[in-house]
Amino acid sequence: MFSRLRSDIQCILERDPAARTRWEVLTCYPGLHALVLHRRAHWCWQHGFKWLGRFISHISRALTGIEIHPGAQIAGCVFIDHGMGVVIGETAEVGPGCTIYHGVTLGGTALYKGAKRHPTLGKNVVVGAGAQVLGGFTVGDGARIGSNAVVVKPVPAGATAVGNPARIIQPGADLKREEAASQMGFSAYGVTQSDDPLSQAMRGLIDNASSQEHQIALLWQAVEKLSSLPTARHQECVPKDAARQENFEADKLNQLIGK
Repeated sequence: MFSRLRSDIQCILERDPAARTRWEVLTCYPGLHALVLHRRAHWCWQHGFKWLGRFISHISRALTGIEIHPGAQIAGCVFIDHGMGVVIGETAEVGPGCTIYHGVTLGGTALYKGAKRHPTLGKNVVVGAGAQVLGGFTVGDGARIGSNAVVVKPVPAGATAVGNPARIIQPGADLKREEAASQMGFSAYGVTQSDDPLSQAMRGLIDNASSQEHQIALLWQAVEKLSSLPTARHQECVPKDAARQENFEADKLNQLIGK
């Protein structure tokens, strides 16, 4: 019991820059308190003391603001940061090394008793603040759920889910985030500027339109050179309203969508 408690305290010290001492973590972190009480409630639940398990869970909710059903399975080294408003359902499973921020719901959509109604989080999953993960599917190892995302389908290992409904982003190139993640041991909120697929699509369209206008301007400039030849035939080839200069403000549009 004490070795697991020490492990939980150590994982908080490693992941939370605001944590200064073990004593501070032990006395002032409601996420740690909720996990300690959950283990007591879970033991009661597994050994047939259902009411006692629910009562301990109820007391834990009142003290910490974190509601964990006693039937939920939570591995070691799980960090519930801040924690207020976190709800973890009966059949949920949380793997080792996961980080869960405040306002997260690991909930269900089915009403059938005994069924797997709640999600399973793999190892080292990060669930951002306010995210809702609903259903009996699996979130793969190392995946990240963006803040306020609503996830209703499986998330592959290493991928990121953002938006409502959540869209799956496969691992991409974001060196700054990965450098910070390697230093801190995890990516804090699982969201970067390159994570939103709609913004990526818009940026691609803007870049493509800008490239096309550049090519068209070059073509008209070439035609204009040809029209300088002393023949009326070439001069008639160039319309008076032909755009010889680029007017497409790609940089300004990219700023609007957060590039």
